[in-house]
Amino acid sequence: MKKVGVAILGFGTVGQGAYKILLERKETIAKEYGVDISVKAVLVRNKEKAIAAGADESALVTDIKDILDNENISIVAECIGGVDPAKGYILSSLKSGKSIVTANKELFAKNWIELEKVASENNVGLYYEATTGGGIPIIRTMTEAMQANDIKEIKGIINGTTNYILTRMTNEGADYADVLKDAQALGFAEANPIADVEGYDASYKISILATLAFNRVVPVELIYREGISKIAKEDIEYGKRFGLTVKLLAIAKMKDDGKYEVRVHPAFIPSSHPLASVSGSFNAVFIVGDNVGDIMLYGRGAGSFPTGSAVVSDVVFAARQIKHARYDGIEKAVTKEELISDFESSYYLRLNVHDVAGVLAEITKLFAKYGVSIASMVQQEGKDTVSIIFVTHATRENNMKKACEGIEKLTDVVKIANLIRIEK
Repeated sequence: MKKVGVAILGFGTVGQGAYKILLERKETIAKEYGVDISVKAVLVRNKEKAIAAGADESALVTDIKDILDNENISIVAECIGGVDPAKGYILSSLKSGKSIVTANKELFAKNWIELEKVASENNVGLYYEATTGGGIPIIRTMTEAMQANDIKEIKGIINGTTNYILTRMTNEGADYADVLKDAQALGFAEANPIADVEGYDASYKISILATLAFNRVVPVELIYREGISKIAKEDIEYGKRFGLTVKLLAIAKMKDDGKYEVRVHPAFIPSSHPLASVSGSFNAVFIVGDNVGDIMLYGRGAGSFPTGSAVVSDVVFAARQIKHARYDGIEKAVTKEELISDFESSYYLRLNVHDVAGVLAEITKLFAKYGVSIASMVQQEGKDTVSIIFVTHATRENNMKKACEGIEKLTDVVKIANLIRIEK
């Protein structure tokens, strides 16, 4: 039986999950897959803390050199997170002839090409199932199960924190700030939640998925990104009137002209859409292939054991490889001009206006000027102002922006309270 030594970098949430699964399933993996996987080392900063969390003291090291110099270690599972020092550890491991398994979406999204090049030069593997979707096997689905398809669209809920917050707001009518505090107390959100609630985490993940789907590098910095912090409970309630549910969506589409749009932002979707029922911290990815049609993958999007499960899946996959797989073949980078910014969407627009004659006529005149067609409208009386809510038919993003710029300048428009895109 093939014996394979593994090192785990980091013993936080993901590292602990991967470690425990590897120990618990050691015999099963050996029996079913013919590889005897042993955890030879765990890189930590604090040995006492790691021991208290369940690590075997004999496996603990504090110096990456102890792993790099260990010839019995052939796979390194990076579970540290962040860019530094994780990137340096990964590069050093690849150069020392060790395959890499990583759950680090930020590092991977920003450094994919460099890591792929070094892995190829050293004929070792680079595996990243755990970077997107937690326990959902989205990477292997796209690289192996979708080979008969050109992927036309990806639409996903790929951040568990924001989905938990929006689910609570939808079901309970709660305020964003209150639910965020609860999420932090429960451990769903970090003390500094910016990466999640402002869409950074989702943008790293959709960068990886879009790069795989379209065989083009999709740089994170070119992805349109908008978070959920401006979503109010009023918007959610008005959305329900129109049969809509709000989610933070990561979207990647290949257009007929060969160009791409990749974006992350809150969006209303029909309450009948499969993604609308994805609740709590669960994730789901909706994929459209030219031959298979619509498919959806659903599961836990984060956590010790779901993400740890994805790490272990890659470890077992790497251990079984005769020839190292790297999921390579990236052809060229997407330029700024190739990523579409003027995409087509329907829109939800909530305005606060003075209750005076003629204000509605002025607003609709601006809509007509920029080719924005109204599908539905609701007017809600308030104490000092009136709320007017519009749902539009599909129009160009730039046309909607121009219309909103004009609306903001109207004397009797107090403010644009919110503008939310609608995805079908």
